[in-house]
Amino acid sequence: MNTPGSDAAAHARAIVTPELVRAYAEDGVVCLRGILRPPEVAQLERGIAANLAAPSPRAKVASRPDDPGQFIEDFCNWQANADYAAVIGASALAHAAALLMQSASVRLYHDHMLTKSAGTQQTTPWHQDQPYYNVEGRQNASFWVPVDAVPREATLEFVAGSHRGPWLMPRSFMSNEAKWFPEGSLADLPDVEGQRAAFDIRGWAMEPGDAVCFHMLTLHASRGSATRRRVWSLRLLGDDMRHAPRHWVTSPAFPGLADELAAGAPLDHPLFPLLVTA
Repeated sequence: MNTPGSDAAAHARAIVTPELVRAYAEDGVVCLRGILRPPEVAQLERGIAANLAAPSPRAKVASRPDDPGQFIEDFCNWQANADYAAVIGASALAHAAALLMQSASVRLYHDHMLTKSAGTQQTTPWHQDQPYYNVEGRQNASFWVPVDAVPREATLEFVAGSHRGPWLMPRSFMSNEAKWFPEGSLADLPDVEGQRAAFDIRGWAMEPGDAVCFHMLTLHASRGSATRRRVWSLRLLGDDMRHAPRHWVTSPAFPGLADELAAGAPLDHPLFPLLVTA
């Protein structure tokens, strides 16, 4: 994978202002307008089309059978999907992450495709991402990048400041089971949807080329979508992130990784290439 060049770094610096860096530290989420250029959006659109045409064994349908639409997800496809790899390796996303995380290095964690067909009613409930993962640390960034225009009512929403903690109980989205941490070991999520006025909820209508960047502990959720909503997420790791093997299957899973990386080790492994170095 190619390291993003000086043009990508300059584009990131033009987009990621000092005000956005401060907002990311304070709120755990920012919206970056025009972070991907039109050719990169087109390339990402081709990558998503190829992914949907030939999903990996990791793909799953995250909507119910009676839903009038369909919500499909797929993970960890950058090695097989040349368009994903090109966007990861040549766009400004990794450099933007370095600025927002205030990290000298940026390492790929994984890619994640999320597509809702028109009329999908399935919601994504409020949750944090990091408890589902096999990593620990504070310097991390997740990009949510739509290739379709997304109206405010169908966008990803966030509780500003929730990245400061605590970790909250991860549950399966469809059955609400505590499959990861033992029941009672973490506090349950507050009723954000039932008490929206009590929380500082952020969300943006978005156009192709825009992205939201959020911390892996920032609470977030989304509603269904009346129109097709194709989204690609990119998860990135900064200087202090370390391997945290679990006794259960993480989402996504990295089979055999615990045999190759010790607990607490940096994610120095071919699965997680460096994208930005000091």
